[in-house]
Amino acid sequence: MPWHLNPPGECKVEMDEIDAMFSDLLGEMDHLSQSLMPAADTPEAELVSLSHKTFSVGFTDLNESLNELEDHDLDALVADLGSNPNPQEPSSDEPTDTHSVPPAMTQEPEPAAARPAPSNTTEPSRVKQTSEPKTKADKIKLALEKLKEAKVRKLIVKVLMNDGSSKTLMVDERQSVREVLDTLFEKTHCDCSIDWSLCEADPELQIERGFEDHEYLVELLSAWTRHSENKIYFLSRPQKYVMFTDPQLFYMWKKTKSCLSEINKQAKELLIKEHFGGSALIVPDLEGTLYLKEDGKKVWKPRCFVLRASGIYYVPKGKTKSSTDLACFVRFEKVNIYTTINYKQKYRAPTNFCFMLKHPCIQKESHYIKFLCCDDEHTLMLWVNSIRIAKYGTVLYQNYQAAVRRASTLQTLTSAAHKDKSNGHTPRTTPSKTTNVVSYPHEPPPDFIPPPPPGQEHV
Repeated sequence: MPWHLNPPGECKVEMDEIDAMFSDLLGEMDHLSQSLMPAADTPEAELVSLSHKTFSVGFTDLNESLNELEDHDLDALVADLGSNPNPQEPSSDEPTDTHSVPPAMTQEPEPAAARPAPSNTTEPSRVKQTSEPKTKADKIKLALEKLKEAKVRKLIVKVLMNDGSSKTLMVDERQSVREVLDTLFEKTHCDCSIDWSLCEADPELQIERGFEDHEYLVELLSAWTRHSENKIYFLSRPQKYVMFTDPQLFYMWKKTKSCLSEINKQAKELLIKEHFGGSALIVPDLEGTLYLKEDGKKVWKPRCFVLRASGIYYVPKGKTKSSTDLACFVRFEKVNIYTTINYKQKYRAPTNFCFMLKHPCIQKESHYIKFLCCDDEHTLMLWVNSIRIAKYGTVLYQNYQAAVRRASTLQTLTSAAHKDKSNGHTPRTTPSKTTNVVSYPHEPPPDFIPPPPPGQEHV
């Protein structure tokens, strides 16, 4: 069949039609991509997190926080900042955006061994130009300059105690909550029980949450708004690892209290091995009636909820508890669980035993927050800690094992030090834990070590 060439005018018309179709396609793709992005009122975009230039939490300004640091901590901070190489300046032909990456998502710095050694030719000149700071004011001024140049992000944090006192710590983005707890053990000389926790309290929403030991504190605090009134507390929480000290409460929750009280230590260990030691985590098969707060109203309605590994599900009206009938209420990937304070008065809840599920960046009332209320304290304890098991899995068990080992080691060393002191010998120095963060000197423990919280068994 012979080929026929279209006149030039017709080719132009066809090309225009193709261009128009292509433009329409691009427009549809752009519309689709915008619909997939978080809207302006979603949790991710609803609040602005802490600025990259924020260096303290719990203080009115950075000068106040640096003044609160003990002298040896301030010296250690200045020395640590002085030992870190300055970050490389970006090339002039590359675009820069200092706000494109959230502070909590800063990349891990290279290991010290992989970093190029500083040039010997520039070091003497730096020493000549910078005189050794002598007064605390000079040290604070130097620390301010170094903090702004530091490659690893650091925060100066005020941690409140139960008695109203506080401790000021310098924390960098590589430190886990477990490492910060170890620092507080040294500063407070407490009993080092596995129950000690770092907790956040939000006075506006009247909620609190215990940080998990594997989480990174700087990343957690970066979710707070710049002028947040949130506080950090160092508290003993007996329920922190109750799922391992009393696993029968979660995996035999349908049994009577008398039956649960007869479970011995060997049976508890078997339960832990069965549910946490296998190839897959087994989540407690918790279910029951909870009260759900309606959006924007102080009205609570009872619903039947079921816990699964991926989230919380509810039974729609007229349906059964079979998996095919369950409807998803909330998934655990992007939410944290918080306990509430006095919600019976604030939201007219049926009881004060409520908990909340929300994205960590939400710091004010929002329709993205899920409120649930329990009949009693025991039911609240079951749901809150079962959700933690479902969300964190075996990592939670690893945290518990690390806490037990740390508490046992510190108690052994403390006991040995007291024994040596009672025999007239010089107490042995407690070896500090080797980490990738600066280690601060601390005072020796006092003669009296506070006893562990009541009912706490040390493994």
